[in-house]
Amino acid sequence: MNLRDLKYLVALAEHKHFGRAAAASFVSQPTLSTQIRKLEDELGVSLVERAPRRVMLTPIGLDIAQRARRVIAEVEQIGEIARRSQDPEAGTVKLGLFPTLAPYLLPHVLPGVRQRFARLELLLVEEKTDQILARLRDGQLDAGILALPIHDEQLHIEPLFDEPFLLAVPRQHAMARQASLALGELDDQHLLLLEEGHCLRDQALDVCRLAGANERDGFRATSLETLRQMVAAGVGITLLPVLAVQPPMPASPDLALIPFRGQPPHRQIAMVWRKSSAMDGFLRQLAEQFRQLPPALLQPPTNPL
Repeated sequence: MNLRDLKYLVALAEHKHFGRAAAASFVSQPTLSTQIRKLEDELGVSLVERAPRRVMLTPIGLDIAQRARRVIAEVEQIGEIARRSQDPEAGTVKLGLFPTLAPYLLPHVLPGVRQRFARLELLLVEEKTDQILARLRDGQLDAGILALPIHDEQLHIEPLFDEPFLLAVPRQHAMARQASLALGELDDQHLLLLEEGHCLRDQALDVCRLAGANERDGFRATSLETLRQMVAAGVGITLLPVLAVQPPMPASPDLALIPFRGQPPHRQIAMVWRKSSAMDGFLRQLAEQFRQLPPALLQPPTNPL
């Protein structure tokens, strides 16, 4: 058994197609297929179910592929330790972010990251929270920027900032004239929310439970931008994180944004990585750079009305 063949198995598990797995591994399809066969012979088990139009890993194949991912990640960590011993601020970092944060946070922090770590190659992956956590555990990502809480004793959690929510309502809505509102004023309101799988949906539901509000039946948006457009079209009201309404995002003339008085509902943003990561020291420095978000960006727009 060698590392190369384990990589071929992992590629096949990810692509579920011999041709695509071979292309991703930069080898011919016959080469990849032959090496998978040799790995099966060596282990004495069937790793792959071969059908005319599909490829599936057997249960033992899936188990071995999952373990192989961890082995490959550990080997890559060895190389990373060696590289960073020579130049701690160089190399590659694979960072995961979730879709309702990534496009709104990155324009504000990436210039500073590039300036601070000029030799760093930052590879950004946008995925939902559960996918980021799975890739972190498998070693496919070095770190993730996620919303708390996260319950995993294998991960180090480095808090970055708290991001408040605003209430977004159509311009003609009765609430649009308010300069601010108390959380309790959402009592009996029905909010538009994202579909299952988005952490923002869970956060908004938590706010709804606190305020006595409910989800509007019959509609779930696939993205934050869809949600914004539905509110602007007069379909309903929703909660938006404050970074999603700051420049360079254009203001919508059909949307009114209302801040909450007192302690506003918010989400806690943190950078997380494996406690065993060889990059721990550097990731702490990178987290500090992300923490340097200008405070004004976490405040409601100057004139939300």
